[in-house]
Amino acid sequence: MAVAAVPALAADPEPDLGVGTIVPIEGVQPGSSFSTPLTFLNKGTAEVPSVWVTYAVSPGLKADETHKNCTYYTVPSYDEMPASNVASCTIEQPLKPGVVYGTAKPVSLRALGSAFRDDLRVTIGTDEPDPGDGGSSEPVRGTGDPLTLVEKAPATDADRQNHPEPVAEATVNAANTADFALTGAEAKGKVGDKVTATVTFTNRGPARVQGARDESVTTVAVHIPKGTSVVKAHGYCDAVTKTHYRCGTSQSWADVNGGESYPFVLRIDKAVGRTAGEVTFTGQERPFDQNAANDTARILIETGKDTSTTSGSTGSAAPRS
Repeated sequence: MAVAAVPALAADPEPDLGVGTIVPIEGVQPGSSFSTPLTFLNKGTAEVPSVWVTYAVSPGLKADETHKNCTYYTVPSYDEMPASNVASCTIEQPLKPGVVYGTAKPVSLRALGSAFRDDLRVTIGTDEPDPGDGGSSEPVRGTGDPLTLVEKAPATDADRQNHPEPVAEATVNAANTADFALTGAEAKGKVGDKVTATVTFTNRGPARVQGARDESVTTVAVHIPKGTSVVKAHGYCDAVTKTHYRCGTSQSWADVNGGESYPFVLRIDKAVGRTAGEVTFTGQERPFDQNAANDTARILIETGKDTSTTSGSTGSAAPRS
């Protein structure tokens, strides 16, 4: 008996959703609120019954008002990713194909006192977002009016180009400053001793500074004092010469009161008295740093006096008879 093959059922097409391009936001004042319009488009051919809209902001920002159909939580920094404050909202309303939707009113955000170089990331999907492997704070449900979407207009070709992906990002730049400061070190020993000199870079705020992703937020040049040599340098420091090291940072950002410590194990090779090395910032320009007084520091090592030479006789010659 021949067995007829059962035809495979066609799978439902994946929803094709897009978030509208978000214009960069400039000149925000720390401590103030601001808003930005968000738009969404169902680019598929079938109605989508409900969606999840999520907006995440970097640590200098947070949601200014909450909605009862959203939960709010913080994802801490992990790997090379900075922390983020997240709002995850379930929108229980259908999205018709070929129609541009917008939030009923612009999403309101607040710039914190640490706001400076921040960003906003908005996503839309049909599955509940996963906070990821970094863990998160306990979600807290909002209390305000629900976040809803409203029809704006039938989508044009320009609208389809303006909603290319289910995610959109924008920079949010605040008018703020940050004081990057260097602190030196002192040590004392004698020839043959090994001493540890730890220099530090600290962001004294008020702004948190986010640099380019996967790059050091700043670079520190360390010049070793004369009469000493490096036994062990910090892991984030590379030798330029035997007496000059260039040090980076573990992350591409510097939180307020955060930074790096750079311990150097030095050997005292020669007694030259009190000897000094210099520590300075190098590399990236820092137009946000308006205090140059703490941009340099010194490594001071007391090596003892040089006793390798002896003075000759100072007595006068006897007169000839």
